Amino acid sequence: MPVTITAGITFSGGGITTSFAPPSGATASWYASSSGSIITRITYATDTATSTDRGLLSFTQQEAAAGAGTLTDGWFGGGQDGGTALITALVNRITFATDTATASVRGPLSTPRKRLTATSDTTTYGWFGGGYGPAPGVRSTIDRITYVTDTATASVRGPLERSAYYLAGTGTTTSGWYCGGRDNTIPVNWSTVSRITYATDTATASVRGPLTAAATGTAATGDGTTYGWVTIGSSTTTVNRITYATDTATASTRGPLTGTTYNSVGTGNNTYGYFIAVGGPTTVSRITFATDTNTATNVGPTSSANFKGGGVSGTQ
Repeated sequence: MPVTITAGITFSGGGITTSFAPPSGATASWYASSSGSIITRITYATDTATSTDRGLLSFTQQEAAAGAGTLTDGWFGGGQDGGTALITALVNRITFATDTATASVRGPLSTPRKRLTATSDTTTYGWFGGGYGPAPGVRSTIDRITYVTDTATASVRGPLERSAYYLAGTGTTTSGWYCGGRDNTIPVNWSTVSRITYATDTATASVRGPLTAAATGTAATGDGTTYGWVTIGSSTTTVNRITYATDTATASTRGPLTGTTYNSVGTGNNTYGYFIAVGGPTTVSRITFATDTNTATNVGPTSSANFKGGGVSGTQ
């Protein structure tokens, strides 16, 4: 298994990003931040403007819910409740057309988890993988949500081949790639990339080509068909690109972001990827997929801190 090991290092705080195959025609991104329960929206056509605060999650998020969705709705799963300090299995759903409303509570994940990630086929299912929960701690679990029956408890599918939290996900309508992460029980920071095939999702994820370095607290986005872009976490501006068709090769290094990205949030559409760094309000970095060897562009700042959040994209 290709890994990069960093022994004896621990991290406090931090967040998980979520990315997935962007729905065709996506016009905006919604981020669930850890600034209370606020959901903020970036509109792609006016992305130099400050993002706007929309509705709220059903609880005060403190740490790292993951997001997946369709063109019309987004689901945020897991996290830690800032009021009770308990890790949660809650799933919240927002409807993009009525995004000022408070999110509705749907069926839970199979176990409470935070610092997880998710991928989506953009029409039918969302897969929530990895994370950190009550004992035994770091998880390899993958849960699948069925969007049309989202009040049911998520079903457990085939696991990741490793236990990891602070990992990132990206993918297409047929497969999902889970990148990097950390297992503090070993301890190890992973450079591993693993792939799940949605049609055979009860199988253990397969190991693909590694990232160029260990990546924890990482973020990802993708164009939904050909490539996925992954940040290399912890105080770096490096971006790696995975080519889905040749995913056993080592990821290639692309143009850097404008600032460090540890614990950032990543999302986007078929043309651009957006990364929100830790803290806030803060500037958003945008990469243009067609010219991804250039340094990313700073666009409008966020209206509230987006530390430790998850992101989804769709239409307004």
